[in-house]
Amino acid sequence: MNETCAPGHARPVAAPDGVVLLDKPVGLSSNTALQRVKRLFGARKAGHTGSLDPLASGLLPICLGQATRFSGYLLEAAKGYEVRGQLGARTATGDAEGEAVESCAWEHVGQDAFERALAAFRGPIHQVPPMYSALKQGGERLYRKARRGEEVERPARQVEIYRLELHDWQPPGFSFRVDCSKGTYVRTLVEDIAAAAGSCGHVTALRRVRAGPFDAAGMRTFEELDELAARGPAALAAVVLAPDAALPDLPALALPAGDVHRLRCGQELEGVAGERPGPVRAYGPEGFIGVAERDAAGKVRARRLLSTADEQLR
Repeated sequence: MNETCAPGHARPVAAPDGVVLLDKPVGLSSNTALQRVKRLFGARKAGHTGSLDPLASGLLPICLGQATRFSGYLLEAAKGYEVRGQLGARTATGDAEGEAVESCAWEHVGQDAFERALAAFRGPIHQVPPMYSALKQGGERLYRKARRGEEVERPARQVEIYRLELHDWQPPGFSFRVDCSKGTYVRTLVEDIAAAAGSCGHVTALRRVRAGPFDAAGMRTFEELDELAARGPAALAAVVLAPDAALPDLPALALPAGDVHRLRCGQELEGVAGERPGPVRAYGPEGFIGVAERDAAGKVRARRLLSTADEQLR
């Protein structure tokens, strides 16, 4: 006899659960983009996985519905950017939107010197966060202080640069590709590289092309999404990736129906074999059920599970 945690039968749920890879345009805030996608898909919940400045374009993964439960894994993931910058001027904001606060000679900087400067920033580095950032100090965002002309001390933080390659050298302009850890400020990186090369500089264009397991190949513009919406809900739903698409680095754990039921009822599983302790992607006979945690003794506990159709309709 099958046990149930609560009575009822499965019912179809119309709200989407999954990830949409948006190609965010320049000039739009990440939150504005998020709200537009949320309305377009009719999602009850939505969240992005690491904001992009209005100046920046590119990959903005947006989690819809129950996929928001796993957005934290993408927030922690590495990111990749295509960056354009210019030597000779440092701006208040570190990008082309800010007013110039320093002018520097750049004519003496050659490509060899610039590439040597790039090499010094590969691997673990320390960065001082910019004043124009969303970090809080004393309960207030730093950019609000910066807009009042305030400058406060910011402790340096360690980040990691996994990849840093020069793509184009047309002085005073340049472009490079960078893959970096969470918390890396590309504007600060450009300023620091320019200083190491013997000049000063700022970002002129920034495009994100990677976020965790996702790359630019799967992105959709708003124009493309609007066209799909005009064809009908099925065409639009076809671009929504499954919630577990955000979790490919977690080991997969297949469970029988009885163990799935026990996890959903808050019970602990024992004697579950696995390669290593830590979070796992848990699957039952009907597919992905969420993230569970396995300890060194083989005990498994629910961590973030998808709700069943009945649970959502209660």
